[in-house]
Amino acid sequence: MAGRRRREADRSTAVRAEHERRRHLVQVGAYRFSPARGARRSATVTPAPLRYWQYDPARPWLVVTVLAVVAAWLGTAAWIGGPSTVAGEAPVAVLAGLAVLALSTTRLTVSDAGVSSDAAGLLGASSRHVLGTSQVLAVRRGTPPADWPEVARHGGWWPGRAPVAVRHLSDDGATERAFTTRVRNPEAFAAALGRPLD
Repeated sequence: MAGRRRREADRSTAVRAEHERRRHLVQVGAYRFSPARGARRSATVTPAPLRYWQYDPARPWLVVTVLAVVAAWLGTAAWIGGPSTVAGEAPVAVLAGLAVLALSTTRLTVSDAGVSSDAAGLLGASSRHVLGTSQVLAVRRGTPPADWPEVARHGGWWPGRAPVAVRHLSDDGATERAFTTRVRNPEAFAAALGRPLD
């Protein structure tokens, strides 16, 4: 009997998470990548305001990779064609590197129903990366304590951002997980998720 009750509770967690995912995608999808510009013209209903959003720069490993590729590109041009070829290739290489970094910028978004991290270069949020607000168990300033589950790291360092850790249930409702990110305003981020900041 206890096993049956647990399966029903887990199923309700999964159903609730899926419902929150759909609501989140609808609300977030009604906004442009820059929510400050308002809703998309194609939105048929004026969406509720987003609870919290911020841009996160490309991860440090990607910045290093882009710099290495641009340097290799220009080095190859110098080796094959000499300095005149480098002068012609430099603007293209630099613009291509900047485009990759710009399209790798992400937006951390909290809606009425969930939280996600969406990349500028993709055509909308993926439901696989949406966490329903009912799954959030705790929001803590700083690093997570040792008794928390293994932590996934989201977002990169940026001046003026404070680290926060979020403990949450998995989609099946049976296991706990956690992630860390850096936010402008930890109190506002926790309030948007409906949890007090520890």
